[in-house]
Amino acid sequence: MASGAGRRRGHELVPLAALISREMKNEKMEKPSVRCGHAAQSRKGEDYFLVKTDCQRVPGNPSSTFSVFAIFDGHNGNAAAIFTRELLLSHILSAVPRGLGREEWFQALPRALVAGFVKTDKEFQSRGETSGTTATFVIVDAWTVTVASVGDSRCILDTQGGGISTLTVDHRLEENVEERERVTASGGEVGRLSIAGGAEIGPLRCWPGGLCLSRSIGDMDVGEFIVPIPYVKQVKLSNAGGRLIIASDGIWDALSSEMAAKSCRGLPAELAARQVVKEALRTRGLKDDTTCIVVDIIPPESSPPPSPLPKKPNKLRSFLFRKSSRDSANKLSKKLSAVGIVEELFEEGSAMLAERLGIDEGAGQTTSGLFTCGVCQVDLAPSEGISVHAGSIFSTRSKPWQGPFLCAACRNKKDAMEGKRPSGVKVA
Repeated sequence: MASGAGRRRGHELVPLAALISREMKNEKMEKPSVRCGHAAQSRKGEDYFLVKTDCQRVPGNPSSTFSVFAIFDGHNGNAAAIFTRELLLSHILSAVPRGLGREEWFQALPRALVAGFVKTDKEFQSRGETSGTTATFVIVDAWTVTVASVGDSRCILDTQGGGISTLTVDHRLEENVEERERVTASGGEVGRLSIAGGAEIGPLRCWPGGLCLSRSIGDMDVGEFIVPIPYVKQVKLSNAGGRLIIASDGIWDALSSEMAAKSCRGLPAELAARQVVKEALRTRGLKDDTTCIVVDIIPPESSPPPSPLPKKPNKLRSFLFRKSSRDSANKLSKKLSAVGIVEELFEEGSAMLAERLGIDEGAGQTTSGLFTCGVCQVDLAPSEGISVHAGSIFSTRSKPWQGPFLCAACRNKKDAMEGKRPSGVKVA
């Protein structure tokens, strides 16, 4: 009898609320803690940053909390940096389909990041202002780190074993051959500043406008071939955790990635950010706005030691979630797999919107039968949407039945970025 009663107790139904509570506790125990700090010294007043540690994938569910960290280094004024800081996060989240599980949410982020960046750029340019900004946007959800960036505000990962990896690509025309070729092919002119006597000085710039970057948000006076389509990288840390250093070029023009990481090791995040800024000022002086965010992803005390990654990657997972960047500058970066304690989930740097939004025959369709634009999320009737893959009527690559679909304004934006037509937006 006793044993029978014991078996019955073992099979008693557990209330759903108790199951949810148990799962939340288990997930909380497995998640690392996140500590952050920031520091800045201003010269032009054009650097802005964002720190938000209470975002939720599922509103009202604390176990779905994730953090966002971003730096916006403005130029030609601060309007674009302020605008992007205020709206970019909401535009990204609005592009993520509702009702996704955790892993599906991670997989949807790269496309949503592209849509959010392009929508923010499109809305700011509609104001007719000439300001521009870099944007490095970092999402930390448990052990997964997703980084999207345009410009040269770098993000690096410093791991426990001392390995340093770059999670962004610098979109500087001086250093990025493929970006120079893309800008030229789209109708831009790349060259140095000419002075009296025909001498050329300074870094390579895009003309008209004279911008040193090939990707940014804003910059209406330069041309649409300076695109807002971000380089995106997503990695999963081991349970050893790691440290992220996100900074504007006021830091990176003074310090290498290795110097920045080594200068603040052993310090808590807040002091570490101050130390990086201090070291940059000591090395180069205050010649530009200098902003730094340090994020520590700290394993729970009960975590076992990090386990080695499998030698042979899962081919199906690699096919679904990993892409090779087309940015030549990325070839110079250290491969994360060489570090040995992170797993690379996704990487893509193409400037072509169709490639970044992918192919989805049912993309954007709502329960009401309407479609939504793959960039700005406005509702479209089936007859209004234009496939992001649609090209010339004579092109064999034209697939007008496949989504995602774009509204007319976003299709014009896409064509302008590819040099097929002028933007049509007037500069005030």
